[in-house]
Amino acid sequence: MRFVKIAMLTVILSPLASHATLGGAPGAGTPTQTMLRATPQSAAGATTVTTTAPYTTRESRDTNGVLIREYVLPSNTVFAVTWEGPIRPDMTALLGSYFPNFVTAGESRARGTGPLNEGNGDFRIESAGRLGHFFGMAYLPRLMPANVRPGDLK
Repeated sequence: MRFVKIAMLTVILSPLASHATLGGAPGAGTPTQTMLRATPQSAAGATTVTTTAPYTTRESRDTNGVLIREYVLPSNTVFAVTWEGPIRPDMTALLGSYFPNFVTAGESRARGTGPLNEGNGDFRIESAGRLGHFFGMAYLPRLMPANVRPGDLK
C-alpha cells in the first residue's frame, strides 16, 4: 500500500515531460525538452571499424535544466539513460516499467547513507548528488552492447 501511495504522489507531483523510457523507444523532442544532439558512438577499445555503431547518444535538456542522455541501440531501443542537473529528473517517465525497481532499491537501504548503487542482472541504477547538483545513470545490462562498459556512458 505504501508503494502505491508513493507512486501516485510521484505521478501527480512530477512535471509532464516526454523522455525516453528505459527499454523503450527514444524521446522525440517535444516542447518540454530540447534535443541537443544525436551522435553515433563506437565501442571503447574496438580494433575494427564497422559501418554501424553499437549505439547512438541523444542529449536533451528538460524544462528544469536537467541534461538527459539516451543511449539507443540500432534497433531503436534505449538501453541506458544518464542525467545531470539541479534536480532529479522525472524518474517515473525516465525509467518506465523499471520504476518499481528504483523504488525497491531506494527502500532497501537506510536513508541518508550516500549514493544509491543497486540493481541486478536485469536493471542497474547509480544515483547521487547534493542540493543543486544531482547525477546518475540507469541501464539494462542484458541490452548493453559488447565492449561497452557502464563507465563509458558518461
